[in-house]
Amino acid sequence: MADERVKCVVVLGGGTAGWMTATALSRTFGRKVEITLLESDEIGIVGVGEATIPTIHWFNELIGLDEAAFLKATKASFKLGIEFVDWRRPGHRYFHPFGQYGATLPGVAFQHRWLKAQRDGLDLPLDAYSLTTQVAQANRFAKPAGEARSILSTLGYAYHFDAGLYAQHLRGLAEAAGVMRVEGKLASIEQQPETGFIEALVTERGERLAGDLFIDCSGFRALLIEGAMAAGYEDWSHWLPCDRAVAVPCARVAETTPFTRSTARSAGWQWRIPLQHRTGNGYVYGSAFISDDEAAATLLANLDGEALADPRFLRFTAGRRRRTWVGNVVAIGLSSGFLEPLESTSIHLIQSAIAKLLTLFPDRHCDPALARRFDALLAADMDNIKDFLILHYHATEGRDDPLWAHCRAMKVPGTLTDRIAYYRDSGRLVIESDELFRDASWLAVLHGQGIVARDYHPAADAIDSATNVAQLQQIAAVIARATPTLPLHDAAIAAAMESGNASMPRAAAR
Repeated sequence: MADERVKCVVVLGGGTAGWMTATALSRTFGRKVEITLLESDEIGIVGVGEATIPTIHWFNELIGLDEAAFLKATKASFKLGIEFVDWRRPGHRYFHPFGQYGATLPGVAFQHRWLKAQRDGLDLPLDAYSLTTQVAQANRFAKPAGEARSILSTLGYAYHFDAGLYAQHLRGLAEAAGVMRVEGKLASIEQQPETGFIEALVTERGERLAGDLFIDCSGFRALLIEGAMAAGYEDWSHWLPCDRAVAVPCARVAETTPFTRSTARSAGWQWRIPLQHRTGNGYVYGSAFISDDEAAATLLANLDGEALADPRFLRFTAGRRRRTWVGNVVAIGLSSGFLEPLESTSIHLIQSAIAKLLTLFPDRHCDPALARRFDALLAADMDNIKDFLILHYHATEGRDDPLWAHCRAMKVPGTLTDRIAYYRDSGRLVIESDELFRDASWLAVLHGQGIVARDYHPAADAIDSATNVAQLQQIAAVIARATPTLPLHDAAIAAAMESGNASMPRAAAR
């Protein structure tokens, strides 16, 4: 019987997507699969996504990443969540924390206990029950504790890092594991006339890179999945009308905050991502509502420190490929679609596609059933994220700018309409087991955007009101006591880089 296993994988494009893919494949298959990556130093990487979400820990574990070395190499900081400024209305802010609200208690989900306690006279805001939020606002940091009785077990965290330096760091790991990098630009594609499968990529210098499986990490250009395989694109700009971004780094002028900040502007929103050596900034906007020059001027006028480079512009269309695996081509990263970095999901979608590819890894025939499964899973992932992003734009008040008026009045997907109705009517959060954003995320944004639950689950009535209020008061008190005992964020970064995980201080709050 002939050996039909994939022997050679060719990755087109470097950057975050290309090097994450190459590193993960080399870590998984060792040298049993030959991995070649084609990239050109003349083609810049997008590099917008410098903020991550906690799912990145899965990828770091997969590739055996040394956190101390990673923090040093990428100038990274820790991230506890995202602060949203002026989104619900001008002058309002709220926090989307990583981690959970409250503590694990018997009976109904925590938000129902909190909603019941409010009705019974408890006057404490939702943020008082998020240790992650309190720690972030105090500019402190600690890692989650493994022991469930510790309030530190409710924490969650991710990272901010320099995307260019991250790609370089991964490149070093991948090449050490045997990945071969070829410098150059794609000139032509050789395809089998009968099946349409790609046989080889040919560079401008005439180098022929043959392979069994090809991974398209060529970014927005989608040279393989669209250029060769004509996968098609599903446009979501009617729901997510921002189609431009302008980015510029600025000097770091204060302590490194352990969270991303997203500030609503007249035609979109501005990000602020703190790193060890600088602050990343950008304005995501709709070109139908503001000119490029006006967007750049707005961004430059709202920086913390001196601009360190000229503004750089990006164009995009929100949406996804109709097919992300066609024949022997799999799209990963921006070639598979784009959702603006409002909830820092770009790198998650890269690793999500990698995880699915590893699970469904084909032989040389690339069974179409595997491709259909891959497409369905990735489409569901992007669809759920899409709804979560639309929620931010749709649930607003007190803004008369044309972009915001459009988003407030637009018809949203029925899946989002149902989620809003479930929560508004009874405080329920209806979330499938495989969705990215869990209860705490939906609760934070629904509540933060001003969607008020009118009732709670009737099972909460079985809990004695006085006992419930006392338990919630106790949880809030434990969080308030624990917060000032934790190290300041910059001190935590320094300790983590000095000797790795073992040096990270933890509080023993219970």
